[in-house]
Amino acid sequence: MATLPQLIEEDIRRVDEALAEFIHQADAIGALVIDKGGFLITHQGDTGEVDLTTLGALASGAFMASQTIAGLVNEKNFNSTYQQGEKFSLYILEIDENCLLAIIFASQAGLGVVKYYSAAVAKRIAEQLAVAQARNPEGGYDLSVLNLADPQELFRKK
Repeated sequence: MATLPQLIEEDIRRVDEALAEFIHQADAIGALVIDKGGFLITHQGDTGEVDLTTLGALASGAFMASQTIAGLVNEKNFNSTYQQGEKFSLYILEIDENCLLAIIFASQAGLGVVKYYSAAVAKRIAEQLAVAQARNPEGGYDLSVLNLADPQELFRKK
């Protein structure tokens, strides 16, 4: 079953524009769109030397762990998770049933502004993903079955 719609250049451009605007509004350092399997779809911001591929995988794992905890305490859904550090913090928010938004920001900036602006950008990204899904309802990818050692099957011409 495909979990990610087939995205074209226009989709990524619109998502990147939304992320860039969000980073400016929230004064965030970086923002990543990842699928729930932890695969990086796109990102914006000045993340420097951060390994975004690993960050995406670990952020997804942290979010999915919070979903499991929600079930244990009879909560229908925890739609976000927050990790606070001395210098940097990470806020992970559900975009839709398949994707997450991971936001890196300075800890002293505070979570309130990030939460305020992240709801709108998550909605905007979800709308673009819905446009992509509507373009080809039967298309898309399940990145969890991607063979990272040999991804040519996914990227070959049809």
